[in-house]
Amino acid sequence: MNRRKFIRTAAMAPAAFTIPLWLNAMGSAQKFKIGACDWSLGKNSNIESFALAKQIGLDGLMINMGSASNNLHLRKPEVQKQFREKSKETGVKISSLAIGELNQVPYKSDPITEEWVWDSVLTAKNLQAPVVLLAFFSKNDLRNDPSGKAEVIRRLKRVAPHAEKHGITLGLETYLNAAEHMEIIDRVGSKAIKVYFDFRNTEDAGYDPVIEFKKLGRDQVCELHMKENGLLLSEGTVDWKRVADSIGEMNYSGDGWMQIEWAKPDKADLIESYKHNLAFLRNFY
Repeated sequence: MNRRKFIRTAAMAPAAFTIPLWLNAMGSAQKFKIGACDWSLGKNSNIESFALAKQIGLDGLMINMGSASNNLHLRKPEVQKQFREKSKETGVKISSLAIGELNQVPYKSDPITEEWVWDSVLTAKNLQAPVVLLAFFSKNDLRNDPSGKAEVIRRLKRVAPHAEKHGITLGLETYLNAAEHMEIIDRVGSKAIKVYFDFRNTEDAGYDPVIEFKKLGRDQVCELHMKENGLLLSEGTVDWKRVADSIGEMNYSGDGWMQIEWAKPDKADLIESYKHNLAFLRNFY
């Protein structure tokens, strides 16, 4: 499908065209910068993601730190230099970082991950990215794992002063509910530990995402993922009107960024899908 036909088709779809009007009618929408997760663009921790993001029109990128196979290569000064230069060249900012490899090499149990998280703080500082996402899915899932949560709390207590010192927030992205997140935050006792909130994940875990978002409160959420796994943002089941209303009601701004993640139908064109998603969100925010 060419771009002109794609846009015309999207414009005729009621969900894709009328939802943004809700936010415009509010008259007090927050202004966010909108990026995307590099892994969702098929460029996981790859410098080629910048050119793709520029083509889409994104403000920035959430960059994955790398994998165990490349020893989380973004920790290397020479790799950081390459990413900084490409960001400057394209005008696409490095908005935040992520350690996706924690899903396979769990922070809750593997000793090497403490080094990864510690080093991610200085990496984020060097790249002027205020947030590092710590992923807690797959092998690192904390649901029904009290011993795992206890170990994560112990480790976070150790790294939190380091993150505070350098002005970096460690954002926990999990399937836990608001109360469970707040238990971790309270027990760690550091302003450097917050929640990286994902409305789709929260709904998939069986919770009402807006209620959980409000329970956490604006000061406990550092950044947002906006996604509908395998669908455009206008075509999934997340109630984006309620999401937008809650963000406005709470006067939430976080670090000023939201990231599009996994919002492309199977076999659809990636660039056109992400342009559609970007336009959808920009009408909101």
